[in-house]
Amino acid sequence: MRAVVTRVAWAKVEIDDAIVGQIDRGLLVLLGCGKGDETTDAALLIDKIVNLRIFENEAGKMDKSAIDLQGSLLVISQFTLFGDVSRGRRPSFDEAMKPELAEPMYDAFVSKCRGLLKTEAGRFRAHMRVTSVNDGPVTIWLDSRQLRKGA
Repeated sequence: MRAVVTRVAWAKVEIDDAIVGQIDRGLLVLLGCGKGDETTDAALLIDKIVNLRIFENEAGKMDKSAIDLQGSLLVISQFTLFGDVSRGRRPSFDEAMKPELAEPMYDAFVSKCRGLLKTEAGRFRAHMRVTSVNDGPVTIWLDSRQLRKGA
């Protein structure tokens, strides 16, 4: 499972010109499920994301997490995080999880996040327009397989 996590002043997601999710200060999470990912991958990523100390404290040092600040999450499905461009110019998505398996995993990820923080989400397999104001900017790339190695 892969995630690109961006600290935002605000973010929103629209489908057919209707806002379906919107947050103020928090994290925009682009989430991709890969072949072989399991629920343990989701748990590992969620714990890492909500506890990332990428918000500034009173002294201006990045020392606070979304949990510390009771920030919000906007989670967007993004299978293209598994795009492979090592050969040619057209990405191959062979390593992305099949949609019928990825959708319940994405839904479970969002549900678990909602148990921790205010969480909004896009719609799986929908064409979405995501707008955000990056704060910092601060952007972190996470891969559950690499996190498992470091555990």
